[in-house]
Order: sequence, then C-alpha cells, then structure tokens
Amino acid sequence: MGFGTAIGDFGAGHAGLGLLAKFRTDYIKLDMDLVRGLDTSMPRRLIVEGVLRIARSLDITVIAEGIETIGEYEALRSLGVRYIQGYLLARPGYKVLPEATLPEQPVTPVVQDRQARSA
Repeated sequence: MGFGTAIGDFGAGHAGLGLLAKFRTDYIKLDMDLVRGLDTSMPRRLIVEGVLRIARSLDITVIAEGIETIGEYEALRSLGVRYIQGYLLARPGYKVLPEATLPEQPVTPVVQDRQARSA
C-alpha cells in the first residue's frame, strides 16, 4: 500500500528485541540513550552492533535518533548506520523548517532509499 511501519525508541523500555519477534517492521529508530556517547562506550557500541546485525538479517532499516556530536555521528557511520536525526543536523523549529547543517558525508533520505531497494 506504499507505507512503512517503524518501532520508535528501540532499546528503551518495551521497544526491544521482543517486538521484533512478534511484529514485522520496516524501520527501527535506535533510542537516543543507546547512541549517546557511543563513540566512547564499548558496551553501547557492542549493543548497537548486535542490533544492526539483527536488523540487516531481517531487512529492517535502522535510524539513529538524538545524535548530538560528530563523535557519535562518526561512530554510527563506521558501523554502517546511514540515517540519523538529532541536534547535530538541526534544532527543532516552531512553524518554521530549521536550517540543517549536514556533516561531511551526505545523509540519504529514508523514503528515497527504501523505494530504490524495493525497485
């Protein structure tokens, strides 16, 4: 029908691995608590690596949320995460589209990439 489903805040509370066993989804959004300090925390990095392996095996696109530092961005990119959102890109705006500041490597829009993969 042309729409996708997502599990938000993945890795926090009830939004975890149990949901992946019960529901088929197109996207998971890694909770910001998982990615906060990812560049300096080996336990977080190992958990995110495991989630990424599972997601790839299930053909689920991963989006990381709450990215605030270049270090977090670079760590996620090195792990193969293509889609991010957070203050690193732009602060939220009210009744205005905020100006985005992109890191050096361009970030592909999620919808565009999903359409290309299914073609």
